[in-house]
Amino acid sequence: MDKTSKIYVAGHRGLAGSAIVRQLRHKGYGNLLLRTHAELELADQAAVRDFFERERPDCVVLAAAKVGGIIANSSYPAEFIHSNLAVQTNVIHESWRAGVMRLLFLGSSCIYPRDCPQPIKEEYLLTGPLEATNRPYAIAKIAGIEMCWSYNRQYGTSFLAAMPTNLYGPGDSYDLNNSHVLPALIRKMHEAMKGGLAEVPVWGTGTPMREFLYSEDMAEACVHLLELPTETSEGLFGNAGPPLVNIGYGEDLSIAELARTVARVVGFRGSLRFDTSKPDGTPRKLLDSGRINALGWRPRTRIDAGIAAAYRDFRSRNPG
Repeated sequence: MDKTSKIYVAGHRGLAGSAIVRQLRHKGYGNLLLRTHAELELADQAAVRDFFERERPDCVVLAAAKVGGIIANSSYPAEFIHSNLAVQTNVIHESWRAGVMRLLFLGSSCIYPRDCPQPIKEEYLLTGPLEATNRPYAIAKIAGIEMCWSYNRQYGTSFLAAMPTNLYGPGDSYDLNNSHVLPALIRKMHEAMKGGLAEVPVWGTGTPMREFLYSEDMAEACVHLLELPTETSEGLFGNAGPPLVNIGYGEDLSIAELARTVARVVGFRGSLRFDTSKPDGTPRKLLDSGRINALGWRPRTRIDAGIAAAYRDFRSRNPG
């Protein structure tokens, strides 16, 4: 890419997409193609084809996806698999038809088997059963990885799949029914503190281990991958394995430790009640980020500093 490249960021209003847009602009990329859901329905094949034929982007970042936590995944499995399959199929295929030079497809660490060896290497993909609570979403994302690899092998494209760990940061969703664990805890702690409550419920036993990455760090990693010269990145696009790169923080903590950290940042001084009637999900998910570390990227934001920044963002959007 160069600074004049036309870059289409699908999902630019979401947590990941908005961070990538900020990073691109910070680095001087001014020719960005951005479309809201109302302006372009990515599940509509004809609309996506018309958009790509008309705009002809040089580079595509596919950050648009239907995402959510355990409740959302369990409640709407058909929507999660259908929506994600439709969107990624249309965008990846039309990117190839339009001659896109570089595409970055964003997935999630939930693509890996439930009981993976830790930390999780890229080659562990498809080596065991998935976590049942988010299997429809995971299967859709695995299909996207396979699609990128297939187009690279058949058509010589340079389509890359980046798998970030659990993200948090500015622009996150704090809906208690559909959000992920960290933003949900921020909202719960804030409302408990404001309401003078003595206790906050936390789903599960508190023992599962999770890795969290600040969204701005993830965006730096994604732009770093897009900017890699061909001679550096060509090994990612061969036949030996999928063009898959993990993006992680490198450390994890238990849900109980996370809840205590959020409580401290928010200022909630009550007790935590772990609701063991609720599911824990995967026991542990820690990514091995050695591949992208070797390519020159490492995260910069510590978990406590990132949570503090996320809480400031929450309060700016939820005054009082």
